[in-house]
Amino acid sequence: MLRQIKSAAIFGIDAVVVTVEVDVGRGMPSLGIVGLPGNAVREARDRLHSALRNSGFSIPAKRVLINLAPANIRKEGTQFDVAMAVGILAASSQLKGDFSCELFIGEVSLSGRIKPVSGVLPMMLMAKKKKIKKVFLPADNCPEAATVSGVEIIGVKTLAELADHLAGRNPVPAYVGSKIELGYDAYPDFSEVRNQKFAKRALEIAAAGGHNVLMIGPPGSGKTMLALRLPGILPPMSEKEAIETTCVYSASGLLPRETGLMKTRPFRNPHHTISDIALVGGGANAKPGEISLAHNGILFLDEFTEFNRNVIEVLRAPLEDGKISVARVRGSHTFPASFMLVAAMNPCPCGYLGHPTRECVCTPYQISKYRSKISGPILDRIDIQIEVPALRFGEIYSNGEEESSAQIRQRVVAARQIALSRLEGRGIYTNARLRVKDIKKFCKVSSSALKLLERAVDRFSISKRAVDKILKVSRTIADIESSENIKDEHVAEALQYRLESM
Repeated sequence: MLRQIKSAAIFGIDAVVVTVEVDVGRGMPSLGIVGLPGNAVREARDRLHSALRNSGFSIPAKRVLINLAPANIRKEGTQFDVAMAVGILAASSQLKGDFSCELFIGEVSLSGRIKPVSGVLPMMLMAKKKKIKKVFLPADNCPEAATVSGVEIIGVKTLAELADHLAGRNPVPAYVGSKIELGYDAYPDFSEVRNQKFAKRALEIAAAGGHNVLMIGPPGSGKTMLALRLPGILPPMSEKEAIETTCVYSASGLLPRETGLMKTRPFRNPHHTISDIALVGGGANAKPGEISLAHNGILFLDEFTEFNRNVIEVLRAPLEDGKISVARVRGSHTFPASFMLVAAMNPCPCGYLGHPTRECVCTPYQISKYRSKISGPILDRIDIQIEVPALRFGEIYSNGEEESSAQIRQRVVAARQIALSRLEGRGIYTNARLRVKDIKKFCKVSSSALKLLERAVDRFSISKRAVDKILKVSRTIADIESSENIKDEHVAEALQYRLESM
């Protein structure tokens, strides 16, 4: 007897329907799995034997063949276990009924317990798109699945419980999730950073417009302190952004089980020894990298010049496009990568160039070679480039009042709302992502500001891309000031955040 059961597979961060075809027929007792199964899928044969026996069922003493269709795509993961178990029970008449319209997801243990799997949110989004009305999945995955409305969720803990429900003996109630409030984590506060008003202002502008930032300063000047406090002034994610980010974490297996949705913007801080594949994503079964895990959040690269040159250079495309395409033997995948890059570096190899009390021991050649590790094209893609000077003792331990993150965040959120209302319907949500046609429409400046830009271009050899970045930053400064038009002082301030001496 042939039965067909629907399950799902993850490719990149997207899900597709996989039809589990189970045929029980004459022949020597065996259990075979075909359809390009991966190692974890092939090992399901042994898991199913024990799981069914320990749940009060059995695999029939006949030839059992399982095909995972479409058969030309390699299947990885353990989420097909439950579908295969239900298919065997239905094809061997141990379960009565037609289960071909529901979606079955989950891994089975030897005891028959149904264990949670990764990638449930993309599978739920796929189920809603395909108009699948009911999904059976592990109870531990229910909070994540409940973030998608319009699909009935049945969370089960064991195969026996699932079989009783399908047989109508002991129905399991549909899972109803509670509304998830998006908000903030307890980030360190900006009030703890003394002075550095210029750097704080630059980070406020970066947060308001989603701009990339490079901070250059000696050790101990506060670069890392500032970066760690930046997430606390970003606006909360929208529901659409939260779902996009959660899909990446769910497909990567990094979503906490108790969390149905990513509530706060991600902050990723990889070590400088990271490889280019770990940064952008890839591998035999392509997984998102750090830049995709930072989607809609912040990617902080401390000690920027210590990263390998090829690692830094792979940032070119995602910084420009907000996505990354990874091509591998088993297929190509496009991962989202719309993040704020926040980088920090020393001004020279010893770190003390320009320090008020420490003497730099580096030669001009060493300084030039050190700074050349960051190429011109990468610098062009960084909107705001600032110096973070070392502070004297009196400046660090002064008694003056400093603005809190909550105060700064109010201005950032207000500026973002102005930008969002202006960009509505254009598919972009921050000034940093303005396209050329958007710059021409929304970043018009006066003739005097144009002359100021022209003098800066002639003096510092600023590229066309850098000019566009300056105009975008000017637009954000105008939004913070609640100004409809970009004024001369906005352009002048934006020009301060370009360190063309590099």
